[in-house]
Amino acid sequence: MARKTPENKHRLSPETRRRLYGARRFLPLEVQKDTALRLQIDVYFKDPLVAKNNPAAAIDQNFFVPWEPGLRDGPTSARFAVVDYDATSNTLMPPAVWDSKGNVFVAPNGRVLDEDTRKLPQFRQLSVWATVQHTLDFFESGFALGRRITWAFEGNRLILVPHAGYGKNAYYDRQSKSLQFYWFDGEDGRIFTCQSSDIVNHEFGHAVLDGLRPCYYETVLPQTAGFHEFVGDLIAILMAFRNNDFRKAMIKESADLAGGTLLSSLAQEFGNAVIGQPYLRTAANKLTMSDIQNDLQPHRVSQVLTGACFDIMVRLLGKYKERMDQRFKLDPKSKPSLPNAFWYTIQRMQMMAIQPLDFLPPCEVEFRDYALAVLRAEEVSNPTDPDSYREMMFNVFVERGVLDEADRASLLEPDAVFNRPELTIYHDIDSIGASRGGAYRFLDDNRADLFIPLNADLIITEIVRAKKLTTESRQLPEQIVVQYIWREDVALEGERFGRFAGERTSMLCGATLVLDQNGNQIHWARKPGSEELGNSSEQRAERNVGRKRREAFLDALAARIKSGMIGETVGGELGLLARAIPPFGFNRVDGEVRFQLSPHFAIHDDIEDDDIGGRQWQVSS
Repeated sequence: MARKTPENKHRLSPETRRRLYGARRFLPLEVQKDTALRLQIDVYFKDPLVAKNNPAAAIDQNFFVPWEPGLRDGPTSARFAVVDYDATSNTLMPPAVWDSKGNVFVAPNGRVLDEDTRKLPQFRQLSVWATVQHTLDFFESGFALGRRITWAFEGNRLILVPHAGYGKNAYYDRQSKSLQFYWFDGEDGRIFTCQSSDIVNHEFGHAVLDGLRPCYYETVLPQTAGFHEFVGDLIAILMAFRNNDFRKAMIKESADLAGGTLLSSLAQEFGNAVIGQPYLRTAANKLTMSDIQNDLQPHRVSQVLTGACFDIMVRLLGKYKERMDQRFKLDPKSKPSLPNAFWYTIQRMQMMAIQPLDFLPPCEVEFRDYALAVLRAEEVSNPTDPDSYREMMFNVFVERGVLDEADRASLLEPDAVFNRPELTIYHDIDSIGASRGGAYRFLDDNRADLFIPLNADLIITEIVRAKKLTTESRQLPEQIVVQYIWREDVALEGERFGRFAGERTSMLCGATLVLDQNGNQIHWARKPGSEELGNSSEQRAERNVGRKRREAFLDALAARIKSGMIGETVGGELGLLARAIPPFGFNRVDGEVRFQLSPHFAIHDDIEDDDIGGRQWQVSS
């Protein structure tokens, strides 16, 4: 059924809408919808297969994205541009057209793009754009990161390619500044990966994390590569759960999350067509760190952390339902509401899972780093913790092997929420947060206290100020997030490094220091090097951690080389030769070789694929 636009939306002049746009942050969401500062766009809840099997979770007709005064054909907005080029047929599809008078996107023939036009390529163009526009809006809100985010490449628009060519794939590519979505023919017809909101949000998650932590790109460690996949899957789950109508469908399927598949199963249409399963991956898994100890496949490694977050979500729902039942016993008129419990759960989970991304180290993230960031962010936003959320989350991370039982005392015992960093030379917080130059002078003046080697060429990779909210919309202390790195020279000696033996590389070291508006330390996540720092017990302990990092880095690199997972990447401005690339690539900079994730984060990990000759590294990273 075609969507109808409320009459009051047409009564606003373009000038009035622009004025309202300037004050949009002060307007309630419903007012933004009524004044067309939010555009209603029809998208699939999940994908066409879910829509076919579950009509209640088919097309979302209550999906709104932010309006902007600069919207253009494509669609094109401030942060995204759809370029619908199909490399297989060498064709450029006509774009969705922006009708400024009607305040709506239309097909080239003038037909409004809605549920009735889902067979048109322009519907898919609009759907991809709307999905990422909606997700970015959430990420920049106070309930998530509370600030604008940037991409890891030069420029401000991420290119979206809905029909990139024939293939069972989709990926994010930093080099071509794009998300590439492919299509293929299944038993029940043509499948477009761009029509799966799970796949679109997963790949967009790579772009978001790459922008937040671009140095994660330069890694050979399984957990860092796996963390990229985890963030993609987490975003797909959380964004699906945000929708009211979709939550109603999930409640009908299962009242406790754990027994349902609509939420926990990702990319059902793709998984059914490619690997013969009713999902591509599932968050409802039981994998632990010991299960993936020697695993080099990022997607499988990632499922430990995805499963842990799903466990937390299930237990959050259980805690809230217990609270509702207790309230009902005291006041029989307060009837328990399962939809309210689900919404409370997703609000808490969004904050718990996304806000800690600002607390992660700038290079080489491990699952433990994320667990520590989650617990610390919860301590900052909920210091009294009357419902024991931190203990519940800690127990989940212990069960999954991400944290150890020995961490309980240091992480859960009561302590001051904020501490003044003990530094030799004081710097005003405003001068630190004003520029990279100000942050550098602060760090350089306090190298000994901050465990930074005196000869390290320090680089400030980012400095931002974030204003986050609690689930009750209370303002949290402002966060000044300073990321800094340096490179430590490493020699590749021995046959285990194969073709790279005798060359030199570098290990990234550094930290993320988060301060509040008063200069108090909120969080400090470090990745030390192995160079001399001093003779104090703290400095020696820091160096020992750095030595272990160096050994782990060399062991992981040798394992990647032995497995044949490092090779040449093939690509250009139009994107990659999607399958003919390894999971890890390399380049040479200033006389040293640097290793990194290939600019191809594929959907799945197949060991063999007849279409491409069965070479493992050709399939995915």
